[in-house]
Order: sequence, then C-alpha cells, then structure tokens
Amino acid sequence: MTTLTAAASGSFTIGADLTVNRLGFGSMRLTGKGVWGDPKDPDEAVRVLRRAVELGVNFIDTADSYGPFVAEQLIKKALHPYRDDLVIATKAGLSRQGPDLWTPLGRPQYLRQQAELSLRHLGVERIDLFQLHRIDPTVPLEDQVGELKKLQDEGKIRHIGLSEVSIADLQAAQKVAPIATVQNMYNVANRSAEELLDHSTANGIGFIPWYPLATGALAARGGPLTKIAERTGHTPSRLALAWLLKRSPVMLPIPGTSSVAHLEDNVAAATVQLSDEDFEALAATN
Repeated sequence: MTTLTAAASGSFTIGADLTVNRLGFGSMRLTGKGVWGDPKDPDEAVRVLRRAVELGVNFIDTADSYGPFVAEQLIKKALHPYRDDLVIATKAGLSRQGPDLWTPLGRPQYLRQQAELSLRHLGVERIDLFQLHRIDPTVPLEDQVGELKKLQDEGKIRHIGLSEVSIADLQAAQKVAPIATVQNMYNVANRSAEELLDHSTANGIGFIPWYPLATGALAARGGPLTKIAERTGHTPSRLALAWLLKRSPVMLPIPGTSSVAHLEDNVAAATVQLSDEDFEALAATN
C-alpha cells in the first residue's frame, strides 16, 4: 500500500537554499466567501493546516489579502511554533475593498507596511518567500521590487517572488533583485503561461501555478481526463495535479481546500505515476 505523503511529489530548492516538497498547499480557501472574513468552520481550517503538515506538506502559500490577514493568522494559530523545514510564502500588492474585490497597490510604503504586518501575523522574524501579488501599473516596477530588495537586505524577507507576470516583467524585475519564483494561473485546461513556465524551467525559477485544479471540458463525460480516471481509478483532480508535477521539475502546485477529506485526496496526487501516454494525451487537448 502506498503511503500518502507529499514527499512523493519530489523536491525543489527555492533560491538555492530552501528545499520543499513540490506539492504544497494554498491557503486562500481557508477564508470566508469572496476570500473575505473568517471561514465558516475555523476549527476545520485549523485541522486542514495541521493535517497538511502531517501529510508531508512543507510549502504553504498565503497572502496578506486573504481575509485580509485571516489566512496568515490561521496559519500561525494552527502551526506556530513552526517546524524547521516548513516554508511559508506570503504576498502583498493587492488591497481589498470587500468580498471578491481586489485592487493592485504597489506603493513602496504600502508594501513595507504589509510586510511588517505579515511578519507579525505569521509570528516570524523573516518571511521565507515574499511575493509581489500584482504589479501596480501606476508605480514604477523598479520601485516596487526595489522596496522588496530593501526588506531583503534588512533580513526581513529571504527570497522575492512575483505573481501574474510576463517574461518581460520577470526580466525587468531581475535587474533590481534576484527573483526566486513566479506565480501565474496555470492548469491542465489553461496554459496561457506556457512560455513563462518554459523560461522558468530553463532558468531554475520556481513556478507556482495558482488555480491548479481547474480541468474545464477535459473532465466532462467522455473527456480525456474522465477516461483516464475511469481506467486508472484516480480522481480527475489527482490526475490534474499529477499532470502538473510531470510537466516541469520547477512546478510547485498549491491546491487549496477547506476540507480535510479533499486535502487528503489532493495529496494523494503526489503518488500518482502518470504514464507518458496519458500525459501526452492530456497535453494534446489544449
């Protein structure tokens, strides 16, 4: 019987010194409706986080805007003091005006304020990976990344990442500071970030695909994902995650959920051995 553990997904080293199991956990779904306020069942949210770590997840992705701050505070409540091998990534750069409302805000003073608040809410002295959640088009990119570099130089953040960027954005940011990871929407049904993924793979930059479980028409009755699921006995969600893990060695999927049962099903994807034929069959459908 295969042991259920995220370690089976293999490992990746972020920024040359932070090694994590590639199948991580995203905390956005631990908040209320519209990613606003407290979750419906805070106790279950704590159980999910603790169970994730029990199952070998040692890379957790969060953001100041999830709640706001609700997800970060839940992580601290559930897991602090943290295990030595646990890497927590957070983000700043999106302000919140209510449920499902997000506005880029990249003024250096704001990014510094949010970093200081995340340090407090997570209960850490240094943030392992601090990501610019969105580039604010009203503020020069070099000022936004430059402030993160100042925080890095001060020892308040360890590595810098970017979210929803192009290769050109990444290269511009790299002129200001080393960039350890990028985080764009990417899944078996939506591969619009394919060029960025290939660039990241070639350059050893971690690629964190958000919304990794989307399957679209591939999971419809008679679709290729459904056919493979029926033949192998794996759920479409597991197969979608297994496809991502096989797609690139720098891929760091962070499926999120507010349910322990769903979490366990997701982590089981780490043990799925997707054949080359099944991988190519899914790849060819996009």
